[in-house]
Amino acid sequence: MNRLIDRSIVDFIAELDSSSPAPGGGSVSALSSALGVALVRMVGHLSVSKKRFMKLDQAIQDEFKRTIFELENKRKRLEELVDLDTKAFDRIMAAIKLPKETDREQRVRNKELEEATIEAINVPLEVAQVSIRALQSIERIMRHGNKQAISDLGVAALMLSSGVEGACLNVLINLPGLSDEALKQTYRQEAKKMIERAHTHRDTYTQHVINMIRT
Repeated sequence: MNRLIDRSIVDFIAELDSSSPAPGGGSVSALSSALGVALVRMVGHLSVSKKRFMKLDQAIQDEFKRTIFELENKRKRLEELVDLDTKAFDRIMAAIKLPKETDREQRVRNKELEEATIEAINVPLEVAQVSIRALQSIERIMRHGNKQAISDLGVAALMLSSGVEGACLNVLINLPGLSDEALKQTYRQEAKKMIERAHTHRDTYTQHVINMIRT
């Protein structure tokens, strides 16, 4: 099967709008963040050729361009995670269907289900982690970027924040499948912290954008 990320926008939406449970919210969260990163990079691309930017100190220009480059790697990883999230869900479904008539079959099934659940948690967890790092990068682009594209950075912040929140919801919904209570708590606390951080960045950036547009 072709990668989800390689499909047209219309085909991807149609796949979501079906009776199939996957792709679902996890893949959409990764896509949301990938779009957010692409928007940040777009503003970067629209900035580096401007006279105002080229008058900046060389060290500032270098840091700005390095940020754009690093964001490309984050975008590519988020694209990969669009498909990895669906694959993780499919693994859980396959584990659920394993035979469980004998003690041995039950042990094999339980082990595979636990491992599949951890994978289904770690994939959206990485989506959230990558998205948080991308959110933090917006400040550098916003400070020295093209002011005519400031609203695009606001949209990017919203998309990345949504990606974090959606990914964390997918972490939380899979926690009941874990038998390790300490591990559950670790994941739960990590998800909560990332949602809070995403909200802080989102609110800071969007308010700055609103203030810039008003002036």
